[in-house]
Amino acid sequence: MQPTVKIFTGNSNPALAEKIAKRYGNGIGKLQIQKFSDGEFQPVYMESIRGDYVFLIQSTNAPSDNLMELLLMIDAAKRASAGYITAVIPYFGFARQDRKDKPRVAIASKLVANLLTSAGANRVITMDLHAPQIQGFFDIPVDHLDSSAIFIPYIENLRLENLTFASPDVGSTNRVREVASYFNAEMVICDKHRKRANEIASMVVIGDVTDKDIVLIDDIIDTAGTLTKAANLLIEKGAKSVRAFCTHPVLSGKAYENIENSVLKELVVCDTMPLKQESSKIKVISVAELFAVAIRNMYENKSITSLFVHSQRRGM
Repeated sequence: MQPTVKIFTGNSNPALAEKIAKRYGNGIGKLQIQKFSDGEFQPVYMESIRGDYVFLIQSTNAPSDNLMELLLMIDAAKRASAGYITAVIPYFGFARQDRKDKPRVAIASKLVANLLTSAGANRVITMDLHAPQIQGFFDIPVDHLDSSAIFIPYIENLRLENLTFASPDVGSTNRVREVASYFNAEMVICDKHRKRANEIASMVVIGDVTDKDIVLIDDIIDTAGTLTKAANLLIEKGAKSVRAFCTHPVLSGKAYENIENSVLKELVVCDTMPLKQESSKIKVISVAELFAVAIRNMYENKSITSLFVHSQRRGM
C-alpha cells in the first residue's frame, strides 16, 4: 500500500502553505500548536500520520520561535511514526551566517542543519539559500529550488529593449550571471564596502549602464539599503530604468521607507514569507506551484531538474 502524503504547517506562513496544499491537491493536515501562558508551545498532530509521507511547511524567518516550532513539529512527527519527514523551508533563516568570517562567531546555518537532522527530518526542500554550499552542511538530501523559474517568465513579459542585469554586490554574481546568460544579456556589478552589518561605506559600478534597462537580482532584501543605493547609483551612471527581483522579503528596519523613496520602478519578491505591510512598488509572485510540483516529484521519485528554467538556455 502506497504511503499517503500529508501536508502540515506551522505559524510562520500559513497562507503559502494553504496555496501549496491546494495546488498539490491536498488540504492542510490537522495540527494544533498549543501554547502555555509563559509562551512555551507544543505541536500536536490531531490525525494519524503513521507510515505517511509528511511534509512540514515552515519558513524559519524571525522570530526564532518559527525555527523551534519546526523542530518540535519534526520531533512530534518522528515520535508519531511518520514514514518519511520532509521539512519544506521556503526561507531558510540564519543562512547569512554560513562561515567564520571573523574570530569567535557562530556558523549558525550549519547549526540549524544539524538541528533539523537531529530532530528527525529525512529531507529538506528549500529555495535560494544565501550560499548554495549550505547544502553541504546537511547529511540528508536537500532539494534546492531556484526562484529564476518564476522570475524569468515575468522578466520576459516586460519586453525591455536594452536589458542588462546587475548584481547588487559581489556575492550575488553567480546567481545573476546564470539569469543573464539565459537572456544572452550583459551584466554589471555594484561593488560595495561595508563599515558594519546593514551599513554601507561606499559603492561603485563595474560596467557600462548608459541607456540600459537594469534588472537587479538578489536572494534576500533586508533593510533595502544596499539595493536602493545600488539603484540610485545605476541611475546616476546613466541607466534608463531599474527594477529589482529578490526572493525573500525580510524587509526590516526602514526597508519600506527606503523602497518608496528610491528610484526603483518596482520590487518583485516571492511569498516565501509574508509582507509586514503593503507598498505601491512591491509586487509578490507566489512560489506555491513550484513547491507543489517539487513535493509531487519527490513523492513519486521523479527528478526536479525540470523546475530550473535557467538550465534550459536559449538556443540549446
